[in-house]
Amino acid sequence: MDTVRILSVDDESDLELLLTQYFRRKIRKGEYEFSFAHNGLEALEMLLKHKNFDIILSDINMPEMDGLTLLTKINEMQNPALKCIMVSAYGDMGNIRQAMNNGAFDFATKPIDLDDLSVTIEKAIAQIAYIKRMELEHKQLEGIKDDLAVASQIQLSILPRIFPPFPDCTDKLDIAASMHAAKDVGGDFYDFFRIDDDHIGFVMADVSGKGIPAAIFMAVSRTVIRTTAIQGMSPGACIARSNSLISKESSNGMFVTVFYGIYNVKTGEISYCNAGHNSPFILKENGKVEELPMSTNLIVGIMDGFEFEEGRCQLEPGDTLFTYTDGVSEAMDVNLEMFGEDRMKASLAKVPQHTCQQIIDTMKADVADYTKGAEQSDDITMLALKRLS
Repeated sequence: MDTVRILSVDDESDLELLLTQYFRRKIRKGEYEFSFAHNGLEALEMLLKHKNFDIILSDINMPEMDGLTLLTKINEMQNPALKCIMVSAYGDMGNIRQAMNNGAFDFATKPIDLDDLSVTIEKAIAQIAYIKRMELEHKQLEGIKDDLAVASQIQLSILPRIFPPFPDCTDKLDIAASMHAAKDVGGDFYDFFRIDDDHIGFVMADVSGKGIPAAIFMAVSRTVIRTTAIQGMSPGACIARSNSLISKESSNGMFVTVFYGIYNVKTGEISYCNAGHNSPFILKENGKVEELPMSTNLIVGIMDGFEFEEGRCQLEPGDTLFTYTDGVSEAMDVNLEMFGEDRMKASLAKVPQHTCQQIIDTMKADVADYTKGAEQSDDITMLALKRLS
């Protein structure tokens, strides 16, 4: 702690000499700096002018403004790092008790035992140092909170948010997506983009972990997969190439599960590669819900040199492919019971004729209703793609 600034308030002038003589070594070393006032009013003027005192050593009985009134004024300043040590006659225990009840840090009785006062001042200094550390940490946390808020906005801004995304395909294709992070920033992401006139790529992915590390890894993974995919590679080749690049950048064992699909706008066929991700559902126009086969591929980012198998599925007019992260299926209620795939299928089966946005909104509402009162434990991300014709 820097120089401790002490304001002594007493109408007896001999106290000034006693304090400066007793603490002369600390004063010479710059550890203590004393200022003196002769009544509460004078002390208050100094406090308002300088505002840099750490300790007030105040007599209770003084002319013009007594110590108890001064203590009240100091409390109004709402500075928890400013400590007041009250001084009064030994027999004045009523006023001393009132001062302690009104927030004084400690007290000393006259005649002052300077050795005891020195110990009391050191105790006050320790408390002040602790409070200032807490205030600094609070400011740092507030700064981090502000940075996270900005990071959250940046993260959301890199995800596609304009729906419908392909104006020339509004009669053939409906698509919608959403991401709700469990913390300020998350590790889930979705993406979609045009590859050529007839093909649209789409991605659903879930990075291991949460928070800032996951968000950074998410940004890297999204960039790598999108940059690779728009070159027109098959889904398996795209994920193999992405895995090679991402595994070289991965640290602390981080990985990402990925479902990457290529949708043929003319035929409704989807070729895809599922790298360890949750199996999507196909919501048929008649309300039947089917699940794609479970992935047999490795997750992305663990190790280079693997091949990734592909799959194919067909959307008929009115069919919807629904992809998601496990934050949906594993959302828990207050009893730690998961929402589960059966409830997901039931939610989907209610809305076969709805738009993609309505399907996502229905799933959100059902999950929120199920988990009411429980804290969100994982990022919740969904993407729905519907063939219109």
